[in-house]
Parts: sequence; structure tokens; C-alpha cells
Amino acid sequence: MRMPPLSKTISKLTALLAIGAIAILTAGSTDFKRRISQKAFNVDAATVDFVRPGLTFAVTAADVKADGTMTAAVSIGDPKGLPLDRAGITTPGPVAVSCTIAVLPNGSNDFVSYTSFPVTANGNNGTQVWYDFGGAFTKTADGQYLYTFKTKAPSGFDITASHRAACVAIRDLSEFSLGTNYAGAVLDFVPGGKPPTQVHDIIRTEACNSCHATLAFHGGNAQGAQLCVMCHTKAASDPTTQNSLWFPVLIHKVHMGEKLPSVIAGTPYQIAGYQGAISDFSTVALPSDQGQCQICHDAKYGAKQANLYLTQPNRAACGACHDNVNFATGENHVDLPQLDDNQCANCHIPQGELPLDASILGAHINTDAGLIPDTQDFVPGMVFDNLVVTNGTAGTKPTIAFTLKDKSGTPIPLPSLAASPGRLAGVLAGPVIDYGYTSFGADQETGGYISENIVTGGGTCDAGGNCSYTFTHAIPASATGTYSIGLEGRRGITILAGTLKAVSTEYGAHNKLAYFAVDGSPVASRRTVVDLAKCNGCHTNLSLHGTNRDRIEMCVSCHNASETDAVRRAITKDPVQKALPPQAVSFAYMIHHIHGGENVKNFTGVGYTVVGFGGSVNDYSGVQYPVMDGTGQTGNIGKCNMCHVNGSEAIFPEGLNAMNNPQGKWNPTPITTAACTACHATNAALSHAFANTTQFGESCSVCHGPNAEFATTKVHAE
Repeated sequence: MRMPPLSKTISKLTALLAIGAIAILTAGSTDFKRRISQKAFNVDAATVDFVRPGLTFAVTAADVKADGTMTAAVSIGDPKGLPLDRAGITTPGPVAVSCTIAVLPNGSNDFVSYTSFPVTANGNNGTQVWYDFGGAFTKTADGQYLYTFKTKAPSGFDITASHRAACVAIRDLSEFSLGTNYAGAVLDFVPGGKPPTQVHDIIRTEACNSCHATLAFHGGNAQGAQLCVMCHTKAASDPTTQNSLWFPVLIHKVHMGEKLPSVIAGTPYQIAGYQGAISDFSTVALPSDQGQCQICHDAKYGAKQANLYLTQPNRAACGACHDNVNFATGENHVDLPQLDDNQCANCHIPQGELPLDASILGAHINTDAGLIPDTQDFVPGMVFDNLVVTNGTAGTKPTIAFTLKDKSGTPIPLPSLAASPGRLAGVLAGPVIDYGYTSFGADQETGGYISENIVTGGGTCDAGGNCSYTFTHAIPASATGTYSIGLEGRRGITILAGTLKAVSTEYGAHNKLAYFAVDGSPVASRRTVVDLAKCNGCHTNLSLHGTNRDRIEMCVSCHNASETDAVRRAITKDPVQKALPPQAVSFAYMIHHIHGGENVKNFTGVGYTVVGFGGSVNDYSGVQYPVMDGTGQTGNIGKCNMCHVNGSEAIFPEGLNAMNNPQGKWNPTPITTAACTACHATNAALSHAFANTTQFGESCSVCHGPNAEFATTKVHAE
């Protein structure tokens, strides 16, 4: 989006937090001594105690006088509540503050900005919005600041309508090596002091941050959904591309990305931003399912109008994703023109009687394999339970007992899973503290685990859904420690069978695992490094390999130190990939590489490609991690706590099996080196790790462990 030039101070700022509430919002590094990921953690205590880095900020009052004079009062403080001097003279660090005001007209749910301005590009005219410039700050008796806008509200503005004031504050602490603190706040008000009569509260920033972590844009000068909607109004447009900048249109299109009908048809979706820089969103691949509207429209974050997408469908929002619909002619709209939004809700009710109908929830069911949540009422489900292992000792063939039912408790006949896409398998692996190099027999193609088909391999189930299976492979006679057996499977389903809209697809079961000691020792726990709930903050319903695996505990048993894509690479029809050595798929190495994607490729020139089932080629070099840094740039792969739990990013599995790495320069690669150099994929980083590894093992934790000078939590600090 084009905007007036800002001061050097503002243009270089980075955002550390985002707006998250209606009325008064406060954000900032309010507890710096506890946030190990902040720069403040790495500066000497005396400097931190003096500066008190962080920022508390609020819009405490706002008004629009009858003559159009606009004011906003703000409070600026450090994390302990000490008022800060804007100029940075009496307190450390200058604080730049910018403000805007918009009206929410009575009867409307779309803001109209009082600080908009015309723009022209390529002979086309447009309208955009930014903060007010040239106003005056006055320090009040209580240490707050009153900003009087240079811009005045237009003549005849509605004094009875709800308004919103939004301000950002930027505290520059770079002279103390403490970076920049960034905070924002909004306040809803009615001129004259009356309480707001209506609100715009559809999306909360917390919903966005489940995937983006820190919702910030425009070099860090704008943050949070509550502020975005004030600038991205119905009137806002990009004259260069002629695309609308209206929030519901822009956001839906950006997240639809590569699946926009217009993009599929060959027209890229682009926006001209600051100084005309083109942002192309045509390659955006949402890590979740675009049909899951409730991911963003989620009432759990407090948005009072989170369900408006169900009760007030409209052409702008819906047509943004379904941009091949011509509402004027009826094209791709069952041939019915729709000249306004008055009748949308007549057909598109929240929930209908059947899946795949015209209701909003029904129409957004994704019938692609594995993308149908088993929470849907029409999905019978597949539930594993009561998994028990017997005869699970070294040198023997273990037997498992378990129950196989649907989510209503009705037993699932085992023969019903014999035909594709039905499947039920048991995966035997171990030891759990170091999966990888155990051999379960000469016929084993997989590295460190064995998967057996329970349906065709002799499994049995009685009429009550009580099942039993004995593995054909034995636990090695030399095995020690704790092993695991996991269940995986899927079922086929035909939606609306016998109708003209019948669709055949599949869905998976949730994995179930049992752990058992093969030598009589206490059963050991697998280390917990990441949390599935964190994965699903972006992925919503993470399910892989044909919906067979949806639990991290299952993933790591197969994606271990010895496993590669050798078996699949051998059958690929891609001559380039077939000619290359196998690719390592150890979990930490693979996940870091996949999420690093574009960043790692741009940094090193080397991408990450895995050959999957059926010889499919999966190139992850274009993946852009959606987590934002303080300036609003995606790809913040240094924010390890988006996935990791309990500071596990600083606790290294030194002494465990090295990773089989046929494509790597160091094969086998020590396991901590493998995990770290998946992102730090340079010769220098690899050489550093090599130089600090001896016959006794890796020494990574000496410098990078939890309390070390260069702990990963420190070097990744923002």
C-alpha cells in the first residue's frame, strides 16, 4: 500500500507485539526479565535495570468536537508503570507516537477514515489511509500526552456515531542494544463522551497470531486486526493493480492465494505496496483448509461478532475467495444475478440439513482426502482404544489387543477396511529414546521400524470390536529399553451416496500408541520437544500420509535418524531426483528444513526435496513460514517457541544416533548438528559444528545449552 513518507525513526522500526482487544488495548514487553527470547535477556543487568525495556501504552480518551477538531489522549510507560518522556530526554529512549481516527456510521459495519488521502498511479486514481501528520502533542498534568490532529473531521460528521481512535507507539532503544519496543492501542468512543452504540469486532488479533505470532505490517508501523480495518476500508484501493484494499476482500484473497479461481485461470493476485513494490500473493499456500472459516472467525478470542460470517454473508467477502462468480450476471452462481446483499442469507443459511448444500457450513466442507474433520456429524469416525501389548519382550513377536469402533461406539468390521482406501496397520519401533537403527529383519525396507497390515496379516476382531494381532516380525533378541507400537488407519466414505452430488473420499483415525519395556526395565518416556496443539495453530487438523498419521509420537517413530526416502526415490519417474542420493527425513532435520523453505533456499541456494509415496516429488524450497517478525515480514523461522515447548530448542539430544544423510556433506551427521544446520544450512555453520565435534561427541551444549552464553534462546532473541 502506498503511504506518505515517514521519518527515519518510524521507517526502521520493528514490531514486537500486536493489538488484541476492543476498547483500550495495551501491548508490549511488559515482563522483560522473564522473556528469555527478548534482547533484554542478553544485556547486562545494570543496563536493563536502568532502561527498563518494554512499553505499556493505551489510548485513554478520544473526542471529535463540533468544529471537527480531533484529539486522542495516550499514556506511555515502561513495564513498571513509570511514565516515559516522548523525547527520550528524561527517560531512556525516544517514543514516536502516531494516531488515526475513523467513524463507524450508524447502521454500518465498515469504518470510514478521517485520515484518508487520494493516490494516483499509472493514470489511475485511488484512495488510501494512513496516520495523521503535523498535529501537536501536549503533555498533561498526569504525565500523559494529548494529541490534537492536524486533520479535521469532515463537515457534517455524525456526532452520534461510534468512532475509533488508534495509535501506535515506538520506543527506540537501539543505543542501548535493546532494539525497538512497539505497541498499539485502540479506543471506541462516541464524540461528547457517550458510550459506543455499536462495535466492529469480527476478527481478533489473537486468532491471527495463532499462526502469525506477531501480526504486523508496513515495516512494523501497523499491527493488529483492530487497526487494520480502520485503514483498509471500503474506499481503499490500489491504483496500480486496480485491486480493492478493503479488509474482507484483501484478507480473503491473500489467504486463498494459489487456490483463487482467478489465479488458477492465470491472473496473478498482486498489490502494489510502499514505493510501488509489488507483492504477489498468488503462491500463498494456506497451511490449513481455506474452507475452515472459523479458524479466523473464532469467538474463543472474544470477538463479539465472530459469527457474522454465518449470519450476514455478503458478495464482497464471499466473492473475494470465489472470484470467478459474477454476481451481476449470475455466472458461476447457479445463473442467478445478485445485485445486492439483501437475499444472500436466504439461500446461504448457517447450517443446512445435508453436507455439501448451499448453507455456509455445508458448502465449505472440503471433500479432498483427509480434509474432512471427524467432528462432522455425517462422518462415522474411526476410533482406536484400549491398546495393550503382550509378549513384548526381546526375541519375541508381540501381540496387541485393542478396540476398533466408530465414534458412536459401533464396532467396525475388519473386512470393511480391506478395500482401498481402507487401511489398518501397526507400527513397531524402538527404542523410544533413540529411534532409528534397530533392524526387524532382512526383509525390512524401512529404517528403524516395521509397519504391518493388520487387515491382511491375520488380525481378528469379534462382534464387539475387540481386536487382536500378532506381529510377523520379532523384536530383536538383543533389544533393550522401551519400544512402541502405534496404530494407524483410515476409512473410505461416500457423502450423499445415491444422489447427483455423491462424493467418495476418505478420512483418518487418530493414532494410538502403547509403550512397553522389552527387557523388564522401567518404561521410559519419549522426550517431548514440540506440541501438536502448536502445530495445529497453523495446520488446524494436521494429518499426513493419506490421513494415516496425526500424532507427533507416531511421526518420530518413522522419521528417525536412519530413515531416508530411498525406497520411494528408487521408483520416481523424475530423472533428476532419481539420479540423486536418498534424502534424509529425520524429524527435526525434515521439519526445520520444510518450515525454513524459501528462507533457507534464498540464504544457501540449496532447497529441500523429498520423494514421497508413489514416487511423488515434494519440493519445499518455496515454503514461506507464516510467522512474522517485528516488521511484518513472514518467514521468522527463529521464533522456535511457535513449535517447541519447555525450552526444548536449547536442550540438545547429544550422544544419540547420528543421522543418515546421503545428500549431505557430512554423512552420517551428528543429530544436533543435523537439526541446527537444517536452518543454518551453510558451509560455515557446518564447519563450526564439525570443528566442535570429537571422538567423544558433539560439544554444542557448552556454548548453546540452556544457560550458556550463546544459548539458542538468546541468539534467536528478538
